[in-house]
Amino acid sequence: MNILLVASAFNSLSQRLYAELSDHGHQVDVVLAAHGPEPVRAAVHETRPDLVVAPMLRTALPEDVWREHTCLIVHPGPPGDRGPSSLDWAIADGAERWGVTVLQAEAGMDAGPVWAAEPFPVPPVGKSDLYRNEASDAAVTAVLTAVRRYAEGAHKPLPQTDPSVTVVWRDFYRQERRRIDWEHDDTETVLRALRGADSQPGVLDELLGHEVFLHGGHPEDRLRGRPGALLARRAGAVCRATRDGAVWIPELRPRRNSGDPAPFRRPAASVLAAYEPGLRLPEDHVPLELPPGRRTWTDIRYRQRGDVGFLAFSFPGGAMSTDQCRRLLAAYEYALTRPTRVLVLGGTRDFFSNGIHLNVVEAAPDPAQESWTNLNAMDDLVEAVLRTTDRMVVAALGGNAAAGGAMLALAADEVWCRSGVVLNPHYRRMGLYGSEFWTYTLPRRVGPEQAGRLTTEALPVSAASAERLGLVDRLVPAAPAEFPAEVERLAAGLAAAPDLHRRLAAKAAALAADERARPLSCYREEELARMHAIFFDPDAPYHALRSAFVRKTPGGSPRPLAPAGPAPAGPAPAGPTAAGAAPAAGGLR
Repeated sequence: MNILLVASAFNSLSQRLYAELSDHGHQVDVVLAAHGPEPVRAAVHETRPDLVVAPMLRTALPEDVWREHTCLIVHPGPPGDRGPSSLDWAIADGAERWGVTVLQAEAGMDAGPVWAAEPFPVPPVGKSDLYRNEASDAAVTAVLTAVRRYAEGAHKPLPQTDPSVTVVWRDFYRQERRRIDWEHDDTETVLRALRGADSQPGVLDELLGHEVFLHGGHPEDRLRGRPGALLARRAGAVCRATRDGAVWIPELRPRRNSGDPAPFRRPAASVLAAYEPGLRLPEDHVPLELPPGRRTWTDIRYRQRGDVGFLAFSFPGGAMSTDQCRRLLAAYEYALTRPTRVLVLGGTRDFFSNGIHLNVVEAAPDPAQESWTNLNAMDDLVEAVLRTTDRMVVAALGGNAAAGGAMLALAADEVWCRSGVVLNPHYRRMGLYGSEFWTYTLPRRVGPEQAGRLTTEALPVSAASAERLGLVDRLVPAAPAEFPAEVERLAAGLAAAPDLHRRLAAKAAALAADERARPLSCYREEELARMHAIFFDPDAPYHALRSAFVRKTPGGSPRPLAPAGPAPAGPAPAGPTAAGAAPAAGGLR
């Protein structure tokens, strides 16, 4: 079928549905509703779709569109649930199970007949993590079911007037409901509030006399203090006392009207340091290998099970700043000192990596220099992975990867990917040529022609397509909560394989042969020369595209099916997005 996706942004779910519907043989086009109703009408007129699907909308579809065409709305709630803040309410109410409903657009919001619905569990994670994982899995299943039913032509959607449907209206979840009472709220209450707003909109609060939004929250088991007091910092996050414990808050966002020149999400400690340069919060270090029973937060951890080492990392939004890249490289070097045969890289769930940290770059006094420093730190990490020959390195993608983060995965010997993951192996939509040794690793895996197509078309790739192309070596068809255990089982099998010594010898020989043909340093130098020219050219599109993306101003969500910004000159292909290629969505609407 010819399907038109209408979305307010080409976010993670929109990208995944684009990729998966395309995998099922449908012709899929995309139009962004954020540009108003006229582009939607024009896209409908031009593409003449058999079906319109709206994965994520903040505004209503034009009435003439839904009256003249069957339009399916993806709603992040069970049948009968209505309102714009469904996931927020599910987390706030402590729901153990929730659902996604695909319903037909009508005049009443979320009131149309139901074409399909799919339940999902609600683990204790942030809303954006839940959205990209359990909710996204359920949404894809429900949409594919609804599309199949529509194509078959015999299915009658269930009207919400049916006695089996309980209609519940849930109001917009406003900041008044999110507010934390640090004197009286216990840790679990605070965590629920923070998790329900981790990506958007954050929890409005006051720190050091400034109104800020708190983003993300994790429990702390040892530090204690006066409720509301700042206790420590770690890896850019700050620890704040609750009535009966403490929580770690990774990011803060100043209010837009605060006068702060960088009113967007940034590492919490850096925001507070700008407010009070003399602030001296103690650095609370924890070892890479946490002792058993500890319940605290850190963004990088190492553990070992027999002959397998697991280097886990999880950075908000998947973006990796200079500091995060350097700390991860130090952790990687530590992992190489451990007696293992296999080393697994990746978090237990959600983003693998989206490359350099555009928010930190945008907030820097000299964004060009910070871009350069961040990219070199990322390249150092990727090069260390590429040069590891004494053990097998596996990149385990429990969540999405984009731009330099996708290339970090390709530096490993094997890429294992959860079946719901979306890859964006390109840079071009941020006006960048790219680095991270992509000109070596990408053609090596998929061939020069396919590498050129991937990096110029700038389209999301499903896990299944990535496996067919050679970007991924193994699909792991597991639910998000089951992925870590399945990876551990597979890694143990790889470590015990009788031919592992032969594979390691072949790996070392292949790298040596590649180095003789063209040293890795040549790939790096050529890529960095192209990137240096972009970073330090004030008129390069990268600077405007980065600023628009970070500050969420017009131009921050480029049209997904057309190149955004000119490709860098030269014979090698340029790629389409950068560090936020799969932007975190605060909710399905």
